[in-house]
Amino acid sequence: MSAPSVVITGAAAGIGRSTALLFARHGYRVGAFDIDTAGLASLAEEGASITAGRIVTGALDVTDTAAWTRVLEEFCTDGRLDVLVNNAGLLSSGPFEEIPVSRHRRIVEVNVTGVLLGCHAAFPYLRDTPGAQIVNMCSASALYGQPELATYSATKFAVRGLTEALELEWARHDIKVQAMWPLFVDTNMVDGMDIGSRRSLGVNLGADDVARAVFDATRPTRRSGRVHRPVGRQATVLATLAQVSPGWMNRLVNRRLTGH
Repeated sequence: MSAPSVVITGAAAGIGRSTALLFARHGYRVGAFDIDTAGLASLAEEGASITAGRIVTGALDVTDTAAWTRVLEEFCTDGRLDVLVNNAGLLSSGPFEEIPVSRHRRIVEVNVTGVLLGCHAAFPYLRDTPGAQIVNMCSASALYGQPELATYSATKFAVRGLTEALELEWARHDIKVQAMWPLFVDTNMVDGMDIGSRRSLGVNLGADDVARAVFDATRPTRRSGRVHRPVGRQATVLATLAQVSPGWMNRLVNRRLTGH
């Protein structure tokens, strides 16, 4: 039997890099894609020492439809794909009006359009692979709109909605679609971030923590009806409270956490 395959975006650093290395150590053939070619070269060098699996790297702008088509044709040479991890994302923090419109647009393009294009381009390969899965990187910021992370939070609400819709729509194709919900993760995305929610909650997750959660969520024994998977104790508590609390209580909790 051939090795199972996984495609991971935003794989040059942070969560994506840790996820690529973890899947490779478990015998997967990994397609690791990013626009950071220097980071990918470093990942390929590190991955060369892994004997269980293999890491194939390549440049990919997730907002480019043609680029998605190209990398999947080159990687999925047998027409199959076991797992797609839509991890690539951008974040800017601070007052909404002080962030340039061009940056707001780019965050939406990468975080929303990139996930949409990835799912669309990968569908034929996932459909033709028994038990295929998609893992979309969401965020606890999709529980309630987050001040000083307004556009990032909005994009994660969009990823949440897309995940829920495709989980229902693609069940007939035996494609499992789910979303990971971490809070702040110790990667370069939070470097220099000074906002109320980060001060209140701290940074209690590392990239390896999220990578393990992604890998565990894709195990065959985990193919349940669960769509959303909080990562870490804080996200689990907040997600549980959001499900049972009235709207005014969720708003109050978020005001207190964010200082607004």
